[in-house]
Amino acid sequence: MSIKTIETMVNWIEENIKNEPSLEDMADFVGYSMFYCSSKFHECIGMTFKEYIARRKLSLAALEMKNTNRRIIDIAVDCGFSSHEALTRAFVKNYGITPYQYRKNSFEIKLFNKSDIVL
Repeated sequence: MSIKTIETMVNWIEENIKNEPSLEDMADFVGYSMFYCSSKFHECIGMTFKEYIARRKLSLAALEMKNTNRRIIDIAVDCGFSSHEALTRAFVKNYGITPYQYRKNSFEIKLFNKSDIVL
């Protein structure tokens, strides 16, 4: 699998992040098996497809919380979380604070940006 194909996979995820992207759909898009895509994705990106999706969704939600006044529940649903509580659990697990604390205070968190390909 070429680096260009890995870049295509990452770009596909970014374009579909709010539409519940699946490994099967991504594999169909790039024309390889799910197993092969999963293996190569993990090898080049350094994490599983599922981990990448979860970290990107959480970062996108954090950006929206800081940059908009939208309700946290609306941000949660738009970013693919099943509920406000699901977003809060993920946020606390990853950042040690709640979304509300993050929004109201000047906490610095390390956001997970779109991955560059690692060889």
